[in-house]
Amino acid sequence: MITTPLTAELLHGAIELEPTDRGTRPHRLPRLVRERFADSQLQLMEAQPSGVRVVVVTTARNLSLEVHATRITYRGLKRPRGALDVVVDGCVQASHTLTEGDSVELDLATGTSTFAPGKSDHVTVAELPTGEKTIEIWLPHNEQVDLIALHSDAPVRPAPQSGPVWLHHGSSISQGSNASSPTGIWPVVAARRAGVRLHNLGFGGSALVDPFMARVLRDTPADLISVKLGINVVNLDAMRLRSFVPAIHGFLDTIRDGHPTTPLLLISPIFCAVHENTSGPGAFDPTTLGTDAVQFMATGQPGDTAHGRLTLRVIRTALQEIVEARADDANLHYLDGRSLYGEADADAFPLPDGLHPSTETHALMGTRFAELAFTPSTCETAAP
Repeated sequence: MITTPLTAELLHGAIELEPTDRGTRPHRLPRLVRERFADSQLQLMEAQPSGVRVVVVTTARNLSLEVHATRITYRGLKRPRGALDVVVDGCVQASHTLTEGDSVELDLATGTSTFAPGKSDHVTVAELPTGEKTIEIWLPHNEQVDLIALHSDAPVRPAPQSGPVWLHHGSSISQGSNASSPTGIWPVVAARRAGVRLHNLGFGGSALVDPFMARVLRDTPADLISVKLGINVVNLDAMRLRSFVPAIHGFLDTIRDGHPTTPLLLISPIFCAVHENTSGPGAFDPTTLGTDAVQFMATGQPGDTAHGRLTLRVIRTALQEIVEARADDANLHYLDGRSLYGEADADAFPLPDGLHPSTETHALMGTRFAELAFTPSTCETAAP
């Protein structure tokens, strides 16, 4: 077998690669941001390589990727393991659920953590089709991985990159929470349907209109940009309406400093009954901890928006008005998140934990987004 170093040319969707004792760790934020601005939550999320994939062209019939995962678990909560999806010439061929790796168990009640070391996973793909083909291995959206080695029975080379780059920023829903595999998260579903190259900056609990995140978007090459903001601001009760509106304007201004005419789509939150009319902070419902149906809840009071507190309904109105106020920007558009998942969808596709979509709902959202936001011929952002 041939062993090929996992270099930047073979990895799509990562901003930076970090050498580790085991191999190479993909990052979705640059080192300066990680060290200066990121809190522990964002540091955790950015190292989970949602949307990152190994892409090679090869005639190999057998290929193996060795990885070492680190997963976060919560005492009393069941969380599915991460997976690696293998795509051959655009078609998903296999999904391999991780079984090994290190784990860090957090106790929400005490704030303590327990570390358990584990072995590395060997993800093997055998009896691939004959002839030259493009192979993508999509990395887990919900576990950190160190890439140790890529083995194959024939040489591999970097795949040529074609098609527009779609740069997307959002919350845990955009990172892929509750989806069962990395190609099943809604941004990947949409990107694959639209024929665009996804660069996913969806970070669980961390879409908070941070100025440094706007600078990352400003400085990252892109042909299309979307930002999905609001749910985390409500979850953390992080702002009042007075500060939220100028923060969004500043966020957009910073993006425009680097992408003055790039199609830019501002997306409001999807329907979430917990926070539609009730402000945050959000929390786990303590009565559901330790069960198979842990739920989120809002701890704010219905009707307290008179004091400037934010709900999803208030945020949607504010975001639409912000885009209307920037009518001189012909390439800025607004998309109501309820067109991806609305109140009418809640009965057929309920949010399992009250906050995050199921795998089926991710597929629904991705399909709808591709239809609403991309034109079939050019993949340019369309005005919804």
